[in-house]
Amino acid sequence: MQVLEAAVAANPWPLRRERAAELAERYPHAAEMLRLYHALTIVQEAAFRAASPQNIASFAAEHILPGIIDATIEAGPRALRDGVIAWYASESMEDIIQRWLDQQPLNPFETYLARASASPLLEAVSPSPARGGGQGGGLSLQCPACGGLPQLSYFAVSGEALVSGPRYLVCSRCATNWVFSRMTCAGCGESTGPKLPIFQEHERLPHVRVDGCQTCRKYLLTFDLRRDTRAVPVVDEIAALPLDLYARDQGFTKITPNLMGN
Repeated sequence: MQVLEAAVAANPWPLRRERAAELAERYPHAAEMLRLYHALTIVQEAAFRAASPQNIASFAAEHILPGIIDATIEAGPRALRDGVIAWYASESMEDIIQRWLDQQPLNPFETYLARASASPLLEAVSPSPARGGGQGGGLSLQCPACGGLPQLSYFAVSGEALVSGPRYLVCSRCATNWVFSRMTCAGCGESTGPKLPIFQEHERLPHVRVDGCQTCRKYLLTFDLRRDTRAVPVVDEIAALPLDLYARDQGFTKITPNLMGN
């Protein structure tokens, strides 16, 4: 198991690609986006394995973005394809990616292209895939490696029967994992139980739940790896669109939309 975990940490993309193909067959409602994600991982893996550039924005714009655009045009939904083509013809690619790196606001198409191009580089240069202390967790609402906001959270497998693993947050920018308190809002730090509603769909997505907060009206998805040991949270989140839609119907806003904008 330790050998497998080390291999995944060294190159997480093959496992993500395998999971995307598996879930595309299982969940028709998310198949198109999962096939797009599958195509993107080929480009992103090459970026991840490349030498660490000194200028991420310049390297991403020149060497990675063209492949991201090709994959999107080939496998993406029509609205995304059209938006990407229009953006590519009218904007400075390097400037947009630099603005994303600086956490400045962008439109959805700009965010998609900048994130898809630059995030594999940030992940490659991140000091460690996992950070944090014991099960008690911490209260850092931002990534300790790059300062990004969390994308999602998950409960790890503890390795001991009847013992819950720690809760981790996953950075939306560099994919660093860090330990976080189990019953605390990852958006504002609220820890009062009645203000932290949980929504779950037990039949189709038994290992996924919505963790909401009535104080800041934010939410993220949490994945329980004990319930599905094959789950890859950053991929499974794409298939969990019904839970995203339900959370929005309840008036919550996601802390950070995923790469596909959900």
